[in-house]
Amino acid sequence: MSRWALITGASGGIGQAAAKKLAQEGCHVILHYHKNEQTAVQLAAELEETCHIQTHVVQADLAKMGGADELVSRLPVSPDILVLNSGKSHVGLVTDTEKDVLASMVQLHVTSPYELTQHLLPAMIQKKTGHIVAISSIWGETGASCEVLYSMVKGAQNAFIKGLAKELAPSGIRANAVSPGAVHTDMMKSFTQEDIDMLEEEIPLGRLASPEEIADVIWFLASKQSSYMTGQILSVNGGWYC
Repeated sequence: MSRWALITGASGGIGQAAAKKLAQEGCHVILHYHKNEQTAVQLAAELEETCHIQTHVVQADLAKMGGADELVSRLPVSPDILVLNSGKSHVGLVTDTEKDVLASMVQLHVTSPYELTQHLLPAMIQKKTGHIVAISSIWGETGASCEVLYSMVKGAQNAFIKGLAKELAPSGIRANAVSPGAVHTDMMKSFTQEDIDMLEEEIPLGRLASPEEIADVIWFLASKQSSYMTGQILSVNGGWYC
């Protein structure tokens, strides 16, 4: 029987790649989006046609209170795989950060993923199986000047996964995270080509990652190939940070 996977932020670069990879591996997919409905609907149609799987598209704003409840209320089934991928970066000094920005970033990256997981766990525990994969960031491991808020919430995701994995292991549920470095997605749109060239010079492999390379690791963590791995933060950054 095919498993159902919920991918939050499925209209983004990594989210789309993850949805395609999981669909190619035979998973039915629930595609969550916040604003980009057209991309999510088009992706669903493409996956149904090419991979012959079932899809469902759901909208919710996970950066606001109650967003996780809204998402859960619109789910057709309780998923077997949860990919916590929704996120956005924030560049700015700590002293310049507005309270509403702080609140929305914590809600999006910490509170909503916690609440969403909380909602979906009972069904996984009952089945004695399940996979949770969070998409963290290199800055959650190392920290970044002028991205202190983003570093903080991504570091919180890593700690969440480590604690969650220990709590859920007796129930047969595994929780891991992928921690990407620089990836060719819309998050890089604010960078000039000169910025990207300088960035690639810092990375030992000499290039940015493709979303598909991150998606491959997401699938690995949701597959039997990683059956003895839980509580791990897998760094996928081209040697930028080891």
